Amino acid sequence: MLSDSRMRYALLCLAIVTTLECVEWSPEMLEQYRGKVRSMFDHAYNNYVQKAYPYDELKPITGQGHNTYGGLSVTLIDSLDTLAVLGNLSEFRRVAGLIQRDLNLNVDINVSLFETNIRVLAGLLSAHLMYQQVGMDLPENWPCEGPLLSKAVHVADKLVHAFNTSTGMPRGSLNLKYGVSPDETPVTCTACVGTYYLEFATLSRLTGNSTYERIALRALRALFKSRSKVDLVGNHINVTSSKFVYTDSTIGSGVDSYFEYLLKGSLLTGSEELLGQFRVLKAAIDRYMRHDDWHVWVALDSGNVVFPYFNSLESFWPGLLTLHGDLDAASRTFANYFSVWQHYGFVPEFVNIQKKQVVRDREGYPLRPELVESAYYLFQATRDPYYLDVGRQVIQSLEHSCWVDYGFAHVNRVTDHALEDQMESFFISETLKYLYLLFDPDNFINNEADDPSLVQLSDGTQCVLNSGGYIFNTEAHPIDPAALYCCHNAKNDQQLIKSRTLEFEKTLFLKHDVAFSERNSKSKLDNQKKFSRSAEFPFHCAYNSTIQQCPVDLGAYLVESALGFDDLLSYGLSLSSSYCDVSPVFSQYFNGGYLRRN
Repeated sequence: MLSDSRMRYALLCLAIVTTLECVEWSPEMLEQYRGKVRSMFDHAYNNYVQKAYPYDELKPITGQGHNTYGGLSVTLIDSLDTLAVLGNLSEFRRVAGLIQRDLNLNVDINVSLFETNIRVLAGLLSAHLMYQQVGMDLPENWPCEGPLLSKAVHVADKLVHAFNTSTGMPRGSLNLKYGVSPDETPVTCTACVGTYYLEFATLSRLTGNSTYERIALRALRALFKSRSKVDLVGNHINVTSSKFVYTDSTIGSGVDSYFEYLLKGSLLTGSEELLGQFRVLKAAIDRYMRHDDWHVWVALDSGNVVFPYFNSLESFWPGLLTLHGDLDAASRTFANYFSVWQHYGFVPEFVNIQKKQVVRDREGYPLRPELVESAYYLFQATRDPYYLDVGRQVIQSLEHSCWVDYGFAHVNRVTDHALEDQMESFFISETLKYLYLLFDPDNFINNEADDPSLVQLSDGTQCVLNSGGYIFNTEAHPIDPAALYCCHNAKNDQQLIKSRTLEFEKTLFLKHDVAFSERNSKSKLDNQKKFSRSAEFPFHCAYNSTIQQCPVDLGAYLVESALGFDDLLSYGLSLSSSYCDVSPVFSQYFNGGYLRRN
């Protein structure tokens, strides 16, 4: 007789037997598919290093290198944290040293602000945060200092010049040596304005320089303010006039990562402002774009349907909905998007939903990661083996149709699987990384705070890192929020709690001064001496050897002092329990999931 779990899986297979060949995902099967992804990575990465480096990207059919993003060896930087995720630690250490030595930003080249940010700046930041994980010698005061972090600062200091506009929204490109050209157009894509907060906030909070985060936040505020009266945003915007130039509204091409950075930015830094902006825009998306769990293109000012198109970049949306907690909508939309893959073997750039056919001249699949990304998030949230089967089918398609002599080639037309001699860096950085993580439940990226690590800063502050909750940027570079807290919040919060503790204890002392003196026949001077000693310890609620009930206002004090951080609330409670009975406080303020209120 089948166990309950095997019976549920059998029923699942029966439900989807017409679309996917079900397999039972044993640990051995997971390892088999991790091995497949690892082989794909080795084929693509090793050929890039041998045939194309120091160029940006590899041409996988001819085995030649070429520059697509200014000649910064983008694939090497983009691949660095993927090496750590796959466990190739020796190569990570070698490449990290190579980048520290050779990356030169004082060159006369024009670069895309958006691409340099998400690939180069984010790649450096993520790799910097991997130092402990890969066993490198930690620089003094890491993660708040380090050679790759210094390189990241150098990159950001180049990019910030593009934000010097009347609105604070950046222009789309600049010269690394000479800055923004006077002839640079003020028109850029919406995503090219709204996709900096994760990297810039990370940099600010690691280094203590608030300029970067402030610049990115100003751009987001200006962009949000420019939305239409029905809360939609267009595809391209004039950054000097704040007027949208291309007024088709979509969740896909030209806009996509703007929505992503609002939600992920709120998760990274706890910003209620960014979460509020995301929810306003999401409500408009649900109202005007969503039709039968597809998302069509609509007019900016009215919300009327313009094109009944599905764009492959929209495939990130189910993953974002998963992060927001909308699992039902995410799973239904994902099923629609994956049906396109099943029909063509890949997801073409544009599909006319109404006519159920590929849009002419937009038939290609450039090895994009978005569908796999959403499968990864949905599997993490549901543990539904359906998404493992999705990953298996994606691997089969890539191996069968895209594997060529020196890497993996773009699909030029999904209708006949003709190939194009190009392999974007995001194939290694995103597509293969998400595939590997999908099949690796024990990867450090997927940990649920069960294997944290401790680090001590040069000032003696101790921080817990690798406690789960990594936030991926739009190029799949993972950021550990605990590192930001370590460098930005920990010391300030500890100082704040200490000062507020002393103020609170003083209030308690004054409140209980007379009773305490009478009970112990002490002089006022003795009491003051007693207070001066006890003030070194947080949350003293009693001034004798008997454990008393904590004051009723201790809970409110702890909530305020902890500034919304659950670990600080727990820290305050544990210290308080040494001096008074915290159970009434716990019942009043912390039961019913209060510690998870954020």
